Amino acid sequence: MDKSTPAFEGPVCPIPLQHKSTIVIGHGSGGLLTHQLIDQVFKKHFRSDYLNAGNDFALPFLPVGNKNGKVVVSTDAHIVSPIFFPGGDIGRLAVSGTVNDVCMSGAKPLYITSSFILEEGFPIDNLEKIVISMQKTAEEAGVEIIAGDTKVVEKGKGDGIFISTTGIGWLADGLEIRGDLAEPGDAVIISGTLGDHGISVLSARGDLGLETELVSDVAPLSSLILELTSQIPQIHVLRDPTRGGLATTLNEIAEQSGVGIELYENKIPVIDTVRNVCNLLGFDPLYIANEGKVIIILPEKFKDQCLMLLKNHTYGKNAAWIGNVTSSHPGNLVLKTEYGTTRILEMLSGEPLPRIC
Repeated sequence: MDKSTPAFEGPVCPIPLQHKSTIVIGHGSGGLLTHQLIDQVFKKHFRSDYLNAGNDFALPFLPVGNKNGKVVVSTDAHIVSPIFFPGGDIGRLAVSGTVNDVCMSGAKPLYITSSFILEEGFPIDNLEKIVISMQKTAEEAGVEIIAGDTKVVEKGKGDGIFISTTGIGWLADGLEIRGDLAEPGDAVIISGTLGDHGISVLSARGDLGLETELVSDVAPLSSLILELTSQIPQIHVLRDPTRGGLATTLNEIAEQSGVGIELYENKIPVIDTVRNVCNLLGFDPLYIANEGKVIIILPEKFKDQCLMLLKNHTYGKNAAWIGNVTSSHPGNLVLKTEYGTTRILEMLSGEPLPRIC
């Protein structure tokens, strides 16, 4: 049977796209304008036999692997302001975030579905740029965008564009990587510098008078993670420190695993621009969002091998060992400061940088 799977519903519609410049309510009607938008924006750039089948469902099966493994599914929603920022945009963010969530299990990401909520008046040129960015990021990540949906809300009842995604991957037998598997004696590694995404988005807004050359770290980490897990299947935990940053994410892991985690302040990589902006605004880079970094927790004996693999990858050049897992103070994250003191790092209680992922 031919491939026949989900699509942005509607047949191919060769009639020129009406209301070319902006989204109108009719684009969400399910009628002619919807079909034109699907055909001439989404299908034009999301190159997939699955989409071209024109169905509303998956039929008969997605080839996600053989019987020796299991399917991994993750879903996410994406909002950011501005939607275009240095180093990325909401489309790259949506694909990267979903791919990375699937990867954190050790699975190989394969497919993505995407749902768009568009506000009346949203420029179609901007939508097309976002769709192109999503396709390029999907190709980089080695995944295929196989299904989607589009809805339009009245002007003033949305915020330009929201994107929801679902990622599907395949986890081979023999890999067991979860947030509750950290063990005392494990090393804690971060794949690169912290806070690049959050501060670049803040700077791009322009409402605080900040101007920096910083770019977001948003990126799909599939090739990096697959390299790590193939060479070091003994990894215990993988986690991307997105909203809430490194400190919140490590608190979650400490609580899940019932262990303590100790960080060494002078080992944590933060570029000067991020550090200076944080000092200026009273932020802590340990709580700033990242979109292209991964925390790796693994037995100490694999620390050097892990760092070598990371540093040989484009997205791991600034990787660093930053701490250890301990049986002391279970459920808590402790920072060993540059001054020889210690302090407990709690979870982020608020969101200092809204709408960043």
